[in-house]
Amino acid sequence: MPAAAENAIPTIRIAAAAPVGARTGAATRCSSCHLRDLCLPSGMNDAETEWIDRMTIGRRHVNAGQTLYREGERFQFIYAVRGGTFKSSVSLADGREHICGLHMSGELMGLDGIANGTHASTATALEDTEICSIPYARLNEESGRSANMQRMVNRLMSREIVREHSLMMLLGSMNAEERLATFLLNLSKRLRARGYSPNEFHLRMSRAEIGSYLGMKLETVSRTFSAFQQQGLMEVDKRHIRITDIDALQRAFDAPVH
Repeated sequence: MPAAAENAIPTIRIAAAAPVGARTGAATRCSSCHLRDLCLPSGMNDAETEWIDRMTIGRRHVNAGQTLYREGERFQFIYAVRGGTFKSSVSLADGREHICGLHMSGELMGLDGIANGTHASTATALEDTEICSIPYARLNEESGRSANMQRMVNRLMSREIVREHSLMMLLGSMNAEERLATFLLNLSKRLRARGYSPNEFHLRMSRAEIGSYLGMKLETVSRTFSAFQQQGLMEVDKRHIRITDIDALQRAFDAPVH
């Protein structure tokens, strides 16, 4: 990992952001993308990646606070996050929002629409973002012609589902400190894989959104952050986090990270 990247705080800046849904006009080739080892082409050979390159993959901006798709909308695309961060949420019976996912560059979204043909959640940009939209019908049709491609696509989709479910299953049996520690360690690991510092970063989610995601009250989230700081495990300045000793945080709560 380059030294500069190790100390960088992952702030995504997208110039001249267009309205949601607008294409940038830039050509998108998976084979030359800096995220190819994390995204859809991961594990594909050159011939398979070339096949992906021949697909019509749209590329567009989504501004901070805008939705990419909404709960109940017709499913058409799988989305790959090219830059920035999204949250997935569902509407509860009482009208409250429940955060059910956090997606960053190189990760896939929209898979919740495959089962019933409509999206089961709403995806909202937490900052200015850029996505690639992959037409699922075309992907499904073409991958059906190659057993190896079909296995590869299924594996990549399963990876995204298992990643989220594994984290949520772990959280179900943890206390407040263990939940927040696991969340931060999971985020740290994902940032490291993208060439960013695993120790110092800026949270894209608010305290309230973190609480919704982890099943904690806002007051509990704030109190737990303060407790971590008092224990010397991290320094906290609003949304800016600096983990002073990741190994100590891991040992303190024995929080496995997937």
